[in-house]
Amino acid sequence: MALNYIWSGFFLVGFLAALAQWIFLGDNDIFRKIIDGTFESARASVMDIALPLAGIMTLWLGIMNIGEKAGAVGFIARVIAPFFSRIFPGVPKDHPANGHMVMNFSANMLGLDNAATPFGLKAMESLQSINPTKDEASDAQIMFLVLQTSGLTVIPLSIMAQRAILGAKDPSDIFIPCLIATYVATLVGIIAVAMKQRINLLDRVVIGWLGGTTAAIVALVCYFAFFLTKAEIELVSRVGANLILFSIIVTFIVAAMRNKVNVYEAFIEGAKGGIQTSITIIPYLVGMLVAISVIRNSGVLGLIVGGVNWVLIQFGLDTSFTGALPTALMKPLSGSASKAMMIDAMKTYGADSFVGRLASIFQGAADTTFYIIALYFGSVGIRKTRYAISYGLLADVAGMIAAIFVAYLFFG
Repeated sequence: MALNYIWSGFFLVGFLAALAQWIFLGDNDIFRKIIDGTFESARASVMDIALPLAGIMTLWLGIMNIGEKAGAVGFIARVIAPFFSRIFPGVPKDHPANGHMVMNFSANMLGLDNAATPFGLKAMESLQSINPTKDEASDAQIMFLVLQTSGLTVIPLSIMAQRAILGAKDPSDIFIPCLIATYVATLVGIIAVAMKQRINLLDRVVIGWLGGTTAAIVALVCYFAFFLTKAEIELVSRVGANLILFSIIVTFIVAAMRNKVNVYEAFIEGAKGGIQTSITIIPYLVGMLVAISVIRNSGVLGLIVGGVNWVLIQFGLDTSFTGALPTALMKPLSGSASKAMMIDAMKTYGADSFVGRLASIFQGAADTTFYIIALYFGSVGIRKTRYAISYGLLADVAGMIAAIFVAYLFFG
């Protein structure tokens, strides 16, 4: 029901905002802009997202099937089982979903979006196979989705590349702030959902894994900050992530050949599901992205930013960060739209300005909650999202607040 109210609310709020601008500001083009936006979003949902995704899904589902036949996915599941059995208590320790989720999280952390999405959709499909209520999200699916929305990314490669294009003197200077903000979002998401699902966070295995992960991220931050030059950071980011991904493909193939698996047939068998999955999600993508375009084109975000500015001024508080707020507000709705907002902020204020840097950190601090819900839940036909949206947004807000604090700490 939550998604029903939110989706309807996007249209109603957008209409009221457009009506106010027409009546009070004399904007005669506002309704045309909104309608044009709905047509463009509907087209982009199919032509720019679903159809390109079909090819990527076909490739990676085939690769994943090779990994499963070779036993590699099962091996990964057994390695991660002690931790996942605590935070995903409804998933059997040796279930393939564990391996699929690990592959998805790993690709996300490396900033490899094209690989992360197929892995994530495969993980959601595996979790759906053990979901007793097929049209309602299970606890495990909600935990998985909230971790997706927190968007933990170690190397924000695309953001650094965009900063370089726009002339930043040091495109990678937002690397550490992005990592801190996205890790805060992930940690808040895990803790909040765990408390909701009554998962014991004081279990020594959970503490060990979370503590070890935190220590590893701190060590990585220190290594990048004190031992590598800026050029070396970009080189490691660009080469390392893709090397790891290609190594996974080769490892799956070699393991399959050792186990006398017909590698090509295994690939074709898994790849067949790619087209069907892409077709299945089209209605969900069109519905969500059209609603988001209404909010974007109706000027609601501008009204919100203006309201925040007014409140801050009344209390005598600093308003230098509000120029980056459109990126933060758009991020839970649409990754491409928030990227456009980030680019606009850097073009308007400068790539090395406080607003330009903060917009970049906002972009890397969390992921697109509503898009992810439409994509992942839509792929398996889940209509009842329970508390997935509210907790996903909670992780997003935590990441955004952390982004503001670290921006002031590093660049303020």
